[in-house]
Amino acid sequence: MSTTSPLPDPETSKTPAQTQAFAPNHRTKFFALIAFLVLCLIISSAGGAATATSVTDWYQTLNKPFFNPPNWLFGPAWSLIYALIAVSGWRVWCKVGLRADTGGRAVFIVYGAQLTLNLLWSFLFFGAQSPLAGLIDIVPLFILIIANIVMFWPIDRLAGWLMVPYAAWVGFATLLNSAIWWLN
Repeated sequence: MSTTSPLPDPETSKTPAQTQAFAPNHRTKFFALIAFLVLCLIISSAGGAATATSVTDWYQTLNKPFFNPPNWLFGPAWSLIYALIAVSGWRVWCKVGLRADTGGRAVFIVYGAQLTLNLLWSFLFFGAQSPLAGLIDIVPLFILIIANIVMFWPIDRLAGWLMVPYAAWVGFATLLNSAIWWLN
């Protein structure tokens, strides 16, 4: 029996153990899905709390463009979008995890950054009652969502597609935020 470690792959300089794909078991996948859903629920709840501080008073006094959707539409739209964001992230995590050697670390840095900017937008636009600050936040948010889709696509095409409604909604929200800032 040999006590030496396996020889590294000459092409990658990694041992066979290091080149193994990320493969969580079914139980880990289930708990990871719950974790992604809870993360998005927490972000949604915190953003909703910030929004609630001024949606019924300050927001009502703003001049809005003709394409401003009714207020009741935002809750169901964001609930669906957050569920899609969670499932999308989970699908990618199941394939690459958070490891640097699989690309997972870089993917989830972008994923976390866009979720952070998403949450921050509610505090800036509604909490600080500043359409300009919201606009300054939402433009890089939109860019990061597109970057996230591009990064997800080669790992899991369905995960990339699940982020498209989010990008479309935030693209529309960017236009709406811009119009509100311009009109006020």
